[in-house]
Amino acid sequence: MVTVDMLQAFADAFNRHDIDSLMTFMADDCVFEASAGPDRCGASYVGKAQVRTGFSKVWAMYPDARWSSPRHFVCGDRGVSEWTFTGTRADGTRVEVNGCDLFTFRDGKIALKNSYRKNRPPIAAT
Repeated sequence: MVTVDMLQAFADAFNRHDIDSLMTFMADDCVFEASAGPDRCGASYVGKAQVRTGFSKVWAMYPDARWSSPRHFVCGDRGVSEWTFTGTRADGTRVEVNGCDLFTFRDGKIALKNSYRKNRPPIAAT
């Protein structure tokens, strides 16, 4: 059974940029729907190999990416994590926005991680 403590451990792994740890939480046929991308669902990554790539792209775009002040809840096979995302792009512009992940669980693993975050202009480099 998935717990709030598991979601916190997942969030901690994201903040460490620890891809190997993150993937231990994911089901073999997992799906990651990113908050941005060309499709209605953002960008969709299916299966562990693609999800690994999708997670890593976030850190490539924002090498200092951080999800602060996470708050989680679990209800049966669904869960939510709310957070504040901060990160700096290669050109020095910063992003600071609130967001959330909607999760679907199966057999104690994350089957779907569906990410959403607010859209606001980047903060100019200083």
